Amino acid sequence: MSAASANIDPLELAKFSRLADQWWDRDGPFKTLHDINPLRLDYVQARAPLARARVLDVGCGGGLLAEGMAAVGATVIGIDLSEANLAAARRHAEGRGLDVEYRAVEVAELAAAAPGSFDVVTCLEMLEHVPYPEQIVAACARAVKPGGAVFFSTINRNLSSFLLAIVGAEYVLGMLPRGTHEYRKLIRPSELSRAIRQTGLQLKELTGLHYNPLTQTYRLGGNVQVNYFAHTTRPDAT
Repeated sequence: MSAASANIDPLELAKFSRLADQWWDRDGPFKTLHDINPLRLDYVQARAPLARARVLDVGCGGGLLAEGMAAVGATVIGIDLSEANLAAARRHAEGRGLDVEYRAVEVAELAAAAPGSFDVVTCLEMLEHVPYPEQIVAACARAVKPGGAVFFSTINRNLSSFLLAIVGAEYVLGMLPRGTHEYRKLIRPSELSRAIRQTGLQLKELTGLHYNPLTQTYRLGGNVQVNYFAHTTRPDAT
């Protein structure tokens, strides 16, 4: 699928593709994702047990979350439109002996071909990088089974997030490469909640992700002023 026909910004695709060989460098440009990955995995597993679950990881990048879910017993398909990301993900999974299937396909296409196929769908740190995030939400809702769970994470759009997630994280602390996020693409919780309701998903919880620069640690819980997670479910038809 060409970038022009997909719900993707070609500049974003190129930006992450250029960094693909560094996905698994724990001190490299994706250090923050490595640091929060245990929290992400625990958050999902506490709300949707992953052992023997069929899982779709949307915007899988180099496979950090996909590998974590596979390691606890999930059958995982990771999708991304960057062939460079997928190559890095495949190499690393093979090196660990993990069976993760990676595909270069847009979630809308996959959901149309196989609706209601997954027990769990994850779409973390991805919505703020596409032109039409509401379309991604709708496709994730279509991909999950009745009774299944869908998880999103993204960044709020307000002064606090601009100062902390962009100025602080990218330009002052150097936690992320400069230009990782664009303020105009950030998503308010009210906007994500509306997109979730429009798909028929039920929003179960919004929770914040917080960083303490003194201890250099992360935690989940509390306000959603900057980074936040959403746990949703698709109502069971029965």
